[in-house]
Amino acid sequence: MSQESGQPQVGARAETGVESGLNNIRHPLLDRRRFLGRSAYGLGAVALVHLLQRGGLLGAGVAKKEPFRPGLAAGKPYAPRPPQEMARARNVLVIFCSGACSHLDTFDYKPELIRRHGQSMPGQEKLITFQGAQGALNKSPWEFRPRGRSGKMISELVPHLAELADELCFIHSMRGKTNTHGPGENFMSTGYTLDGFPSLGAWVTYALGSADQSLPAYVAIPDPRGKPQNSVNNWSPGFLPAAFQGTEFSATRALRNLSRPEGVSVSTDAATRHFLQSLNQAHAEQFPGDGELAARIASYELAARMQLAVPEVADLAGEPAHILKLYGADEGGTKVKDTRAAYARNCILARRLIEKGVRFVQLFNGAYQTGGEGVSNWDGHKDLFNQYSVHGPVFDKPTAGLLVDLKQRGLLEETLVVWCTEFGRMPTFQKGAMGRDHNPSGFTCWLAGAGVKKGFSYGATDEWGYQARENVVSVHDFHATILALLGLQHEQLTYYHNGLERRLTDVEGEVVQAILA
Repeated sequence: MSQESGQPQVGARAETGVESGLNNIRHPLLDRRRFLGRSAYGLGAVALVHLLQRGGLLGAGVAKKEPFRPGLAAGKPYAPRPPQEMARARNVLVIFCSGACSHLDTFDYKPELIRRHGQSMPGQEKLITFQGAQGALNKSPWEFRPRGRSGKMISELVPHLAELADELCFIHSMRGKTNTHGPGENFMSTGYTLDGFPSLGAWVTYALGSADQSLPAYVAIPDPRGKPQNSVNNWSPGFLPAAFQGTEFSATRALRNLSRPEGVSVSTDAATRHFLQSLNQAHAEQFPGDGELAARIASYELAARMQLAVPEVADLAGEPAHILKLYGADEGGTKVKDTRAAYARNCILARRLIEKGVRFVQLFNGAYQTGGEGVSNWDGHKDLFNQYSVHGPVFDKPTAGLLVDLKQRGLLEETLVVWCTEFGRMPTFQKGAMGRDHNPSGFTCWLAGAGVKKGFSYGATDEWGYQARENVVSVHDFHATILALLGLQHEQLTYYHNGLERRLTDVEGEVVQAILA
């Protein structure tokens, strides 16, 4: 506006109050030239980081975050691939006790719990429980005794595993994120409490493939009594290519729908496969890059090879009597012995799969479809003594036999054995009941075999086993350590999904260096 006439000047633009206000701002951050100049510096820095990384000149602290995506050969998702760095372990065997096995009645000895038996939990903290009010502190119904040269205190509930104390590497300071079974199984199996994420086995086989091309790279063996709470989510590929889903096996029925149907001749079966292969190939040429189709083609090709390989690996008839006895597979006649023998045969199958070069085997003890809450799993809310008096013998001898057999065959030197459960249990008994409630705040897992210390214990819960207090290990730390033993860096192993570089360990996790041999 002209100060003299009060009329707009010729060629001047009439300004609104808002425009005038913006034009009067002179903060340097809103100066266009400075903004563009500084943006150019930022973009240049991003480009420089990329070039330095490619040239191997970037500092290790930054370089280790660069994504590592395994090169998958077209049509060969299971082809063996090298690790990022020297691996201590070649195969992984995970033994998962569904239902939340109590650390306080198996591997975590607490003298203070014995001294305070029948008393209230010390302190004023509010207990986070799943099924309501808690009663008094309760010592374990089973005595603990020192075992092996290490003198490790282990419960009489698992006497055969106790004899192997000098082979085991215990982590007594595990901490979870949820006290509900489904999310808890998800968290231990996939690193996330929600459904839809890849399992540990899927990540491992995505990264490394498998040494044996006639068997699946990843096998899941459910308990003979049924599947775990979260069923196939425990061996799901999530958003990884479908080829990396675990294949379900069992000793009684190794693989469904593998044999040729009765009435279908060999020639007809071969012609059908050939025709289907030609259709799939035509579709693949029309739609290149279709991951689901590639997985389907690979699965059909693998199925053809498995028709010969699976009957051989699943046939336990050739196992000698002393091996069946070692696992407890030769006994029967009672419900407990029959159940133990069935689980023992699954353990033998797991060993045979590892022996054949299967990269990742997931073996389950405990099921939900046949009774729930402690009847056929470790969820001992109401009647812990009687229920664990079944689960202990079913689990103990076959699992110990599996470890002994792996060692005597030289397989334990290259196989990482992992024992875990979704969370622990409370040091108190539930009010009005004779069992322990859920407890994600502190529990135990153990490892054995390739790359880990023997007869070693790491971390600790508090005096009565409620909370992890010393050298706390998260599930992400646990997973990071397993990957490290396989020669994989958990911060680099990624898969691009929905705009994010997804990891098994999310944005957390540190390798537990103290347990590495």
